[in-house]
Amino acid sequence: MTIAVPIDYSESLRIVSSVNYDLAEGPVWDSSSNKLIFVDCNRGHINQLDPASGNLTRCELGQTVGVAIPCKSGGFAVTSSEGLLFYQEKDDASLIVPIESGLPNNRMNDGKCDSRGRLWSGTFSTSFKRGAGNLYRIDPDLSLTKAVSGIRVSNGIAWNEDETLMYFNDTLSGGIDVFDYDIDQGVVSNRRRFVDIDREEGLPDGLTVDKDGCVWVALFYGYMIRRYNPKGKLVGVIKLPTSRVTSCNFGGSDLMDLYITTANFTLLDDGRPHEQEGGFIFTCRPGVPGLPSYQFGK
Repeated sequence: MTIAVPIDYSESLRIVSSVNYDLAEGPVWDSSSNKLIFVDCNRGHINQLDPASGNLTRCELGQTVGVAIPCKSGGFAVTSSEGLLFYQEKDDASLIVPIESGLPNNRMNDGKCDSRGRLWSGTFSTSFKRGAGNLYRIDPDLSLTKAVSGIRVSNGIAWNEDETLMYFNDTLSGGIDVFDYDIDQGVVSNRRRFVDIDREEGLPDGLTVDKDGCVWVALFYGYMIRRYNPKGKLVGVIKLPTSRVTSCNFGGSDLMDLYITTANFTLLDDGRPHEQEGGFIFTCRPGVPGLPSYQFGK
């Protein structure tokens, strides 16, 4: 019997930014500006990178952030230690949806919007208390719904093309989960394990889905991105020269560029050495298009 070997897409890997970001996260492709939006979480920075020119614009919010999603009305919806912020360039960030204000050790983390402009994002305890996090849906009218509780570290979120499935990482759970998704109501159900990932292989962090329905997941401490087909079979890998791989998302005019964020941990000490290319932003062209990033709001 022939055993299929996962395709190695690493040959097309290249560096987009050689800055040693502390914790680059949450890559989002803004098709209106043709820029990659990503945050440096612990430094509280929102970065806008023009891959064509290499120009970078940086905004400083002065607090820990998780992800910055462009709003349809302009500005950014930003997850933070306080809840959801609205940030308009050259203005101060304002808190528009307080979340878990009674839990000072909790903060919001990664998130994404569905095609209806709803933002999904979750929380975790900075002391990594088991089950202290929750997964929320924030609607365009700023109403807040707690969808899932008992999460340890809420992380990557993405949908398949017809938005009937929502993939989700609770990073310390040892794998990727999947929900059935009702796009009309914005409701998740039938949570189940999509794929198990051994802790020694890396921690599942950010993720995205391509047009073929395959799931791409960043493995923190794992030196790689993995691609799983819709049945949960490993079919592809991208090997990185740095271990702290945080997230990935498709971008470019044809959505054929997979952008990859990493971390260096200069502000935090995880007991591991800093790496020369830790915190760099990479891109790879695996030969399959991704799905668009959606904006927050109506």
